[in-house]
Amino acid sequence: MNLQPEPVSGASVAQSLSLFRQHAPLVHCMTNDVVQTFTANVLLALGASPAMVVDAEEAAQFSAIADGLLVNVGTLTRDRAQAMLAAIDAANQSQKPWTLDPVAVGGLTFRSEFCQRLLQRRPAAIRGNASEILALAQHAVSGRGVDSLHDSASAIAAAKQLAQVSGAVVAVTGSVDYVTDGTRTLSVAGGSPLMTRVVGTGCALSAVVAGFAALPGERIHHVASACRVISAAGERAAAVANGPGSFIPAFLDALYQLDKDEWL
Repeated sequence: MNLQPEPVSGASVAQSLSLFRQHAPLVHCMTNDVVQTFTANVLLALGASPAMVVDAEEAAQFSAIADGLLVNVGTLTRDRAQAMLAAIDAANQSQKPWTLDPVAVGGLTFRSEFCQRLLQRRPAAIRGNASEILALAQHAVSGRGVDSLHDSASAIAAAKQLAQVSGAVVAVTGSVDYVTDGTRTLSVAGGSPLMTRVVGTGCALSAVVAGFAALPGERIHHVASACRVISAAGERAAAVANGPGSFIPAFLDALYQLDKDEWL
């Protein structure tokens, strides 16, 4: 068993990005109301196809068609929870992978209990900040809504535990991202503090993870590559942006311009 995180390799990122653009996955995003447009634009910039279908009956039909499903509980309601359950069950029946983003789990009872129920439905991937991953693994945490009060490294053990229990590849994101399948752990450096000054970079990353998790091959490498693609675009955007307002278009441009060959 590899106990120490190892950096994700450039060759792995190149391979995953190439596959992603070849497959152009259709990603069903059941995400929060605040980030839908930004999430769709991020997926489009990378070459994927986003769709936001939220009615319970339609969501179940669509998740069987899509390549991957994202379940983001940021603006969870009871009606939306039922639609998410219907979509997940249909995805599982069709053997389509689904990804969980447990936004603000730990501080709010309804979403915390709901996400514990979802773990029983075997997500392919889970992406959250340190506080969310610790809370989802039922560790004592302190958090402030979507803001983590924990360093990502402090949640590695919880992420491994969560991966072993759920069967998911778990990504805990922060200044350094850690991705684990419960046995191996990969580290992903990079990004920019400006990514925390605009709405939706984490949620959009979860949608990208959902698309990468649908690719053939080793899921842990695909999920880590998704994290590196987003962090690299953040670095490049920050280098030319004057602040949060100019960061967003520069970030989308950077995603669009990423070339697999630069990682080889």
